[in-house]
Amino acid sequence: MATSPAPSPAPSAATDLAALEDERARIERAQAGDLDAMRPILERYAGPLYATVILPRVGNVAIAEELLGDSLSAAIEKLGRFTWQGKSIYPWLRQVALNKVFDRFRDGSRRRRLAEALAQALEVEADPVAGADATLLAEEERRQHKARIAGTLDALNPRYREAIELRLVQERSREECAAALGVSIGTFDVLLFRAIRAFRKQYGEP
Repeated sequence: MATSPAPSPAPSAATDLAALEDERARIERAQAGDLDAMRPILERYAGPLYATVILPRVGNVAIAEELLGDSLSAAIEKLGRFTWQGKSIYPWLRQVALNKVFDRFRDGSRRRRLAEALAQALEVEADPVAGADATLLAEEERRQHKARIAGTLDALNPRYREAIELRLVQERSREECAAALGVSIGTFDVLLFRAIRAFRKQYGEP
C-alpha cells in the first residue's frame, strides 16, 4: 500500500530569511543544470501540495499520489520559466499542481462540473498575492476544506451523518458502530455505503 506524503504545513519562508535565501540559491543552481539542488525544496513542499491542493480536489488517494508525482516532474521540466521574485516558489508549485488536476479531469464528461470549477479557480489564482507564503496558503485551504466538509455533514440525513462520524471520524470498528446504531453489521455496512455516496453527491454540489 502506497504511503501518502505527510500533510505537514509548509515552512514560513517569508519569516525565515535563511531558508528563503537557501531556496533562491538552490533554484538558481537547478536552473543552471544541477537539478539535484531542487530535491530538498520539492521534498519540503510535497506534503502541503498533496494534502491541501491535490487530494481535496480529487478525493482519491491513488489519483492524488499520481498527480503529485506528475506535478513535481512538471515543475522540474518547467523550472526554466520560473522567475525569482523574492518569495517562496511554493505558490508557483501550487499553480503547477492545480494545472495537473485540471488537465486530469477536463476531458471526462462525468467530471465536467469539477473541470469548470477548477478553471474558475485557476483564473482567480493564476497570480497569487505577492506577499502570500506557503504556510498562509496551506492553512487557508485547510480552513476552507474543513468548513466545506462540516457543512456537507450538516446537510446529510442524521443517520448517515452519525454513521460517517462513528466509522470515519471516530474510527470505531464496524462492530462498535453497528452496536451504537442498534443494527446488524451487515445493515451498518449498507448504511455506511449509502452515507458515503450521499456525502460525495452533496460535497460535489457547487
